Amino acid sequence: MPRLLIVSNRLPVTVKAEGGAPSVTPSTGGLATGMSGPHERLGGLWIGWPGELGGVSGVGRAELERRLAELRLAAVPLSAEEIARYYEGYSNAVLWPLFHYSAARLPQEVRDFDVYEAVNARFADAVAERYEPGDLVWVHDYQLMLVPELLRERIPDARIGFFLHIPFPSSEIFRILPQRERILEGLLGADLVGFHTATYVRHFASSVLRLLGAWTEVDRIAWRHREVRLGVFPMGVDAAQLGKLAETPEVRAVAHAHRVPGEQLLVGVDRLDYSKGIPRRLLAFEALLRTHPELRERVRLVQVAVPSRENVEAYREYRDEVDALVGRLHGEFATPAWSPIHYLYRGLSQAEIVALYRAADAVLVTPLRDGMNLVAKEFVASRPDGDGVLVLSEFAGAAAELAEALVVNPYDVQRTAATLHRALTMAEEERRTRMSILRGRVLGYDVHGWARAFIGRLEQIRRQPEEPGPTPPQTLRAAVERARAAQRLALLLDYDGTLVPFAPTPELAGPDPRLLDLLRRLAARPRTQVDVVSGRSRGTLERWLGALPIGLHAEHGFWSRAPGGLWVGAEVPVAGWREPVLAILREFAERTPGSVVEEKTAGVAWHYRSADPEYGAAQAKELTLHLQTLLSNVPVEILPGAMVIEVRPHGIHKGRVVATALARAGEGVLAVALGDDRTDEDLFAALPTGSIAVHVGSAWSRAPLRIPDVRAARAFLEEIADAR
Repeated sequence: MPRLLIVSNRLPVTVKAEGGAPSVTPSTGGLATGMSGPHERLGGLWIGWPGELGGVSGVGRAELERRLAELRLAAVPLSAEEIARYYEGYSNAVLWPLFHYSAARLPQEVRDFDVYEAVNARFADAVAERYEPGDLVWVHDYQLMLVPELLRERIPDARIGFFLHIPFPSSEIFRILPQRERILEGLLGADLVGFHTATYVRHFASSVLRLLGAWTEVDRIAWRHREVRLGVFPMGVDAAQLGKLAETPEVRAVAHAHRVPGEQLLVGVDRLDYSKGIPRRLLAFEALLRTHPELRERVRLVQVAVPSRENVEAYREYRDEVDALVGRLHGEFATPAWSPIHYLYRGLSQAEIVALYRAADAVLVTPLRDGMNLVAKEFVASRPDGDGVLVLSEFAGAAAELAEALVVNPYDVQRTAATLHRALTMAEEERRTRMSILRGRVLGYDVHGWARAFIGRLEQIRRQPEEPGPTPPQTLRAAVERARAAQRLALLLDYDGTLVPFAPTPELAGPDPRLLDLLRRLAARPRTQVDVVSGRSRGTLERWLGALPIGLHAEHGFWSRAPGGLWVGAEVPVAGWREPVLAILREFAERTPGSVVEEKTAGVAWHYRSADPEYGAAQAKELTLHLQTLLSNVPVEILPGAMVIEVRPHGIHKGRVVATALARAGEGVLAVALGDDRTDEDLFAALPTGSIAVHVGSAWSRAPLRIPDVRAARAFLEEIADAR
């Protein structure tokens, strides 16, 4: 079992100086809780900043290192200036507001990236010093987005994962960042990049495509001869622990004390940050009391605001804004016997917070933007009684999972107020039905499941060489000898870019006499079966190769024909998407000289090989982004290929022909597959263990063997054909 190296800005401990000696206590929080199990089970290290150590003496620092080592923690010390510029500066004054769609809060001049980069390099060095072959590295959050690439430079074959705990903004917002390309390149150093929601994945892929020009698919990006996987891993909470805490006599007693006969209780728990939307929440509560005066003295809001970044002027101004609104609420609605809001500007213990959750009629989670917001899940986990209502912002990542909450747009104050009224007047049966579904989801995928899912996916990723070159001749020779010696042989061959060079237009890429002769000789070998698996239409393959005794598979496997047989098509749903997509492709063809639209039975394609290279590539990026938006909820795939963008039904790919072709070849068959682009990766992935997969060209591929071009591919096949 591999070790796990966890890398985060902060270590999961709190270090305090007591008379010059260090005191080390475990921290609480989502990441510390979620990673405690893997950290213990996989026996690795947790690498991060231990906090400010100004009060710890020289002798104390040696003692601190010893204590941290006992806990398998490794410190990356940072100076006060580095914290001010890397953490408070670039991370929290630039990245945090931008990623939370608050571009107006950016400083007039973006500074401190040099320190951000230097500190990220320090973290990468700390990992590299402790890395052992086979380790898994998991880097966390926006403070360390350059670490994956920096670590890749130091350890090219490391398996590196990265998880972003905050939103990834749309490409139109992200491109504001002056260092946008460097941040993307830093993240693409990872093998697996994880996000809370599919929306964040889509935004990231869109930025990579638009700013770096790398082709992206739903769950992967081809980058510098490697494949970077993308994944959705919605973080959870320690639901079992919260449920147990909620049932303790102490918490139940405090929860009971919060309840006032004849009064309903609304609760908000937030860090005092502008992304949390506290002012608009207070305005919605104010609107509720104005439009429903019968609720005055019958409902109370407890708002917990945990202090945050008190040394930053913008946060002090934000606190003043919240204080003013609280005062206004009291001034307008309070009576000698009743206060509409109980405002707590301090942190509470976990037990105190769970008691509030347990007492609440409704919990308000209404951020203006939030990566996930675990308060929503903590509330649900803290209600083993099955009651209570969750009011949740549509701009929290949790809204993608918790659809049974009452979802609001926090910018719409009046509708939010109406939703608060609905929460307070909801029938018990509906409350319990909604909460039951929410609890099933929160308890079923908790923080431990989140960590297991990410680590499991990272473990599955095989190590990838950074710059793979052609396979050594002796290795290719051994593959040829295996093919020659096989009792039964099945050749699965791509067409364009593998058997023939690319042509300026698709119609000009017909087979030459030497290729036709090669395919005939291969098919004539004893116990040898040849199948050409292409994205071409069946009419084209029939016209070019139909006279040969070989299997043909058109449109990436939508149509198949055994040697001498009839064409058989796959069943796909009615393609309501086809005409709108064709209209878009024709529009792009009209404005991109040299490009053409190809209509197939199952899919459609836009070819731009004859277009101006730079303009064609720019149009291809724009088209892909347009199609991704149009087809985000349609069961189709947008497939960038070699100077072509293709749209095809989901599930139609070259890999689907492998089982049928090999079954026709008989038992004990050795499969040999050759292909040159990403459509052939599906073919390679479907091959049985022990097969021979050969990639033609220099791009990244899962195929273990690679040859440089069409000439080499034909030479490889000639050697097989010459042996009888």
